[in-house]
Amino acid sequence: MDLMHNQVIRILGDANGTDHLEGIYRVILDEPTINKTIAVRLDDQGPNRPDKGGRKRAAVTKQKRKKCPLPLIGDLQWLDRDVLADLHRKSRLHPIHIDREAIYRMPILSEDDQAIYAKRCTAMAPFLTFSNLRQSILIHEALGDLVREAMAAGEVSRSYVYKQWSLLCRHGIAEVSLRPRRDRCGAPGVRRPCSKDGRKKAGRKTHKQRVARYYGEDLDPDQPGMSDEWRAVILAADASNKSTVKPKMPKRIDHILRSGFVSRYTQVNGVLIPAELEKGSYPNDQQIKRVLTTEYSRLERLIASTTKGHFKRALRALTSRNWKGVAGPGHTWAIDSTVGDIYLRSSLNPAWIVGRPIVYVIVDVWSTAVVGFYVCLTGPSWATAKVSLFNAVCDPHLLGDLWGYQPILCLEPHPTLPGNLLCDRGEFLSKGAYQTGMKLRLDLSYTPPYRPDLKGLVEVLHRIEKDAQFLFVPGAMDYRRKEYELRRGHAADSALTVRQYVQYLQILFSIYNLTADRSKRLDAHMIADGAIGTPAGLWRWGHAVGIGSRRDVLPSDLISELLPSATGRVGLRSVQFARSDYSCEQMIEEQWTAESRNFGGWTLPVHYYPGSASRIWTPNMSGTGHLELSLMDESFSSPELTFDEVAESIAMLSMSRSDREHERTLKLLGLMEQASELTRSAAIMADEAMRKAKGVKPSIRDARALEVQSMTGFASATPEMAQQARDEATDAHTAMMLSLLESTDD
Repeated sequence: MDLMHNQVIRILGDANGTDHLEGIYRVILDEPTINKTIAVRLDDQGPNRPDKGGRKRAAVTKQKRKKCPLPLIGDLQWLDRDVLADLHRKSRLHPIHIDREAIYRMPILSEDDQAIYAKRCTAMAPFLTFSNLRQSILIHEALGDLVREAMAAGEVSRSYVYKQWSLLCRHGIAEVSLRPRRDRCGAPGVRRPCSKDGRKKAGRKTHKQRVARYYGEDLDPDQPGMSDEWRAVILAADASNKSTVKPKMPKRIDHILRSGFVSRYTQVNGVLIPAELEKGSYPNDQQIKRVLTTEYSRLERLIASTTKGHFKRALRALTSRNWKGVAGPGHTWAIDSTVGDIYLRSSLNPAWIVGRPIVYVIVDVWSTAVVGFYVCLTGPSWATAKVSLFNAVCDPHLLGDLWGYQPILCLEPHPTLPGNLLCDRGEFLSKGAYQTGMKLRLDLSYTPPYRPDLKGLVEVLHRIEKDAQFLFVPGAMDYRRKEYELRRGHAADSALTVRQYVQYLQILFSIYNLTADRSKRLDAHMIADGAIGTPAGLWRWGHAVGIGSRRDVLPSDLISELLPSATGRVGLRSVQFARSDYSCEQMIEEQWTAESRNFGGWTLPVHYYPGSASRIWTPNMSGTGHLELSLMDESFSSPELTFDEVAESIAMLSMSRSDREHERTLKLLGLMEQASELTRSAAIMADEAMRKAKGVKPSIRDARALEVQSMTGFASATPEMAQQARDEATDAHTAMMLSLLESTDD
């Protein structure tokens, strides 16, 4: 049997005269040399407990009083070690552990409590030193000498020392056991229920009561204190309000009073009208408010003050990271669209404002890198989301050629299609999304409606994008700024076209990928391996160590599954699509236009990139993959135009057709009227000349020679001279036409 200082043991008595030892003890000293163990009993000492005298406590008290303090313990009991050893052999003695409350492990914040604690430690220092405690007990066989030493050290009373010794015996002989527990002495937040026959209302007396006491009279308060019955009625009435969000406190109090405390009604014309409440029969507003603010925790009050959806989005407990369950870069992407806070101008005519664009952003969840984006003028849909995916995985040089910029290669290796794609619910439920996911082996998922917090990474990037462009891009706006009066923008200040805005965003997202601080994502192993704390650095490190996800997809599959499809037609000179002409070397070699001219044209499926009219793709029927058809120089559109702008120009041409027809008709009618008037006047002059003519008429040849003579101004002309005049006139006409064509080319 090994016993030690400060150990707690339990003794189970037996029939051999050890029943009086049954209980829980704390060992103060174990002295095998004298065959004694000095201990202090911690539990109730039962019938052997000495009587302190005084009158007996009544079975039923007249009124509720505060809780009695714990009885003092600390009397030294000298136990025989042989008896304890015999009990141990019989398994009647067991060591146990008594854990302190959690508050003993918390720091002491109150300055008053710190002063009390320091005073107790100073006074009880003789008891806390084991050698001093052992020597005094063995010499004096009691605590008297230690008590006197503690009284002198701390300048305290004898009862003070015995109270602190009781704390040390009960909680353990250590300084932490001397911690003040003023949290148990009626501190703020402790209930003080009042009743008619029990506790009176706590707190300062009213002015009326103080005046009456001055004249020797004790008055009861006009407003009774809060009782347990009132508290239960308030909570039940408040719970009966089934509204999603608790109303403001005045309406909440009114509901509680009407539903919980109005007990008398009068019936007027079949309508029940509540009677007036009597003074003192109901709690006032302050009492109801206190019950509602003390019975519910701060978190419960917060949940009741807002909707469940808002709490889940912005206030819920955070239990994990957004990359939880994501294996590495390229495993899961998140895609989201937003309306750009900027006005754009048309590439056809910069004086036209085409409105605000739709911006798609695709983010890799693990590395937080922006892997792709897309700008369009049409509403969000799976068709535009597919183009965003094409931007993320296609050759960056092809994308730069389509939009007219030099690509910044910041992600190495280049992204490929992910394993999982997190999108919006509307895009996920489309049939096109299901078909694309099946063909490209893409696992699509979506967040619940109205839960942007579950896809907050993309939302944050939208905010970064809008904040960055507000100070630098003309026409951009910030809806959070008060001086802009809630999203009021200045469209006239806009300067960028769609193409220029794409180039700006490409630079902006490249800056983010290369410079955004992601040092908090680095763990010890990543730092030791030299990982860079940026989105691009995390992307590169994840693929370098083998946790990145990559899969090969044929470019022809990306074109056929991600780009919009339409129908073109092989014409006499080119492949026509959207009133534009496209051609390629293979088409010329296979003489598609010759077959179309001789045997008639035919339609063929094409895929186009909505952001650029510079090229289209069609399946290569004589080989593999797709044929890339480039825009011809003589075409209707130009490479810098988007297909939206091409469609806009075609629509404007179609809408103005009636006006142009009307104008052409008016001009035609006017010119025809002039021609008719001219022919009528010429006929009249010819008739008059024929009536006046006399003699022989010259032949047509002679008359023509005379006409030439009159036009050239020669007094007499021979046939040779007439021919020369005609040749000079022909040369002059030819020179005039050449000069006109040259001026047109210039």
